[in-house]
Amino acid sequence: MPILLKEDMERPLPKLIRVRQKFNSTHIEDPAAAVRLEMLKPDIRSLIRPGMRTAVAVGSRGIKNIYKIVEALVGELKALGAEPLIVSAMGSHGGGTEEGQREILKGYGITEENLGVPVITSVDSEPIGAVANGRTVWFDRAALGADLIIPVNRIKLHTDFIGELQSGLCKMLVIGLGNHVGCSAVHEEPIENFSEVLEEAARVILDRAPVGFGIGIIENAYDETYMIEAVPAADADSFIAREKELAAIAKKTIARILLPSADVIVCREIGKDISGAGFDPNILGRSSLRDKYELPVPKYQKLVLTGLSEATHGNGIGVGLFDVITKNVADALELEEMYANAISCNALIDASIPCTVEDEETAVRVALKCCRGIDRDNPRILRIKNTLSLGEIEVSPALIPDVEACPDLEICSGPLS
Repeated sequence: MPILLKEDMERPLPKLIRVRQKFNSTHIEDPAAAVRLEMLKPDIRSLIRPGMRTAVAVGSRGIKNIYKIVEALVGELKALGAEPLIVSAMGSHGGGTEEGQREILKGYGITEENLGVPVITSVDSEPIGAVANGRTVWFDRAALGADLIIPVNRIKLHTDFIGELQSGLCKMLVIGLGNHVGCSAVHEEPIENFSEVLEEAARVILDRAPVGFGIGIIENAYDETYMIEAVPAADADSFIAREKELAAIAKKTIARILLPSADVIVCREIGKDISGAGFDPNILGRSSLRDKYELPVPKYQKLVLTGLSEATHGNGIGVGLFDVITKNVADALELEEMYANAISCNALIDASIPCTVEDEETAVRVALKCCRGIDRDNPRILRIKNTLSLGEIEVSPALIPDVEACPDLEICSGPLS
C-alpha cells in the first residue's frame, strides 16, 4: 500500500542550492601550545607535585582537537613529575558501561597505547554529599582515588536548561563523573531549577573532592577551537564565577541558522558527539524538556532526519523529536544505549521512533505532505549537515530571496560536502 498519493510522489522536488553562512572565524591555530601556555600559570603549575596521581577527566562530547588538548595536558603533567591517568566522565553515555565508555574514548584516539597512561572507564560511584533538598551527590570512585582531578570539557549552551551555568566543567563534575547513578539522580530535579541544582552539587564536589583545576574549551561557529583556559578550583566561588563568564563568551561564538523560516528542515545527522541531546535544541527549537531557547530559531513546520554520526555508536537520542526519519537511521539505532541515556535523563520522548520511510526523498515528500498552507510547487526546504556544522547549508530556490536579504549569507556553487 503506497503511503503517498501518486501526485505527491510525482511532483518534482526542487534542487538545493549551497549557501555559506558567515560567522566570526577567530580560532586557535595550535591548541597544544595553548594548553602548554595555560600550564605555565603559577596558580596552576603550583598544584602539580612529583609522584602525584592526577586524574584527567574526559567525556563523550565531540570536541574539536580533544586528542591534541588531552595529549598536551598529559605531557605537561608528566614533565612536572606527576603520574597522570585518564578517567571517563560521561554519565550514562556508552550505555553507562565500562566497555561502552572505553570504546567512545578510543574513537577520539584516547587510549593507553596512544597516551602512555592508564585509561580507567570503571563506572563505580560513591556518595560524596547531598544538596539542600537531600538528594545524594555521587562521584566517580577512580577519580576520588587520585591526588588531583582535572576535568576537561567544552563550555557551551546546554541543550535542556537555561541559566548562567550551563554545559561545561561543573556539569562534567556533577553528571559526567557521577556516572550512570549520579546522572540519573541529578536528572530527577525539575528542569527549571536545574542550573541552580547543578551549581549546588558542584560546590559539594569542589569542597570534598581533590579538584585542582579545569581545562575549559570554547569553540567558534565553525567547530574550531576558539579559547582554552585553565580555571583554578581552589576557591569554589571563583571557579563557578569564571565558568559563568566563559559560558557567556561561548554564547556569543555559537552558530545558528540565519534564515527566518522554512517549510521543512532536513538534518543529515545527529549524535552524542554533536550534542548531548543528539542535536542542539537552541538551533532547531525542538526539545521535550524546554520551550524557550537562547538563540533565534527559524520558523518551520516539519523536521526530517537522514543519518546518525559514526561516533555516536548507535545512540540516537533525540531521534524522537523529528517528524520523519529514514530507514537507515532506524536500522543504526542501538536501543539499549539510547534507552539508558533517555531514561537517566527523564526524556523518553527523545528515544521514540518517528514515522520511518525508505530514503531522504520519500522523507521530504512525507514532511511536505504534512505541512499546511505551503506552495507545494515551490516548497521552502532547508538542509543542514548537523547543528555543529552550520558554516554551509543548502536551500531550495524559494528561499533565495531570504538569502539575498541577509548580508551574512552568500550563494555558493556545488553540493554541500
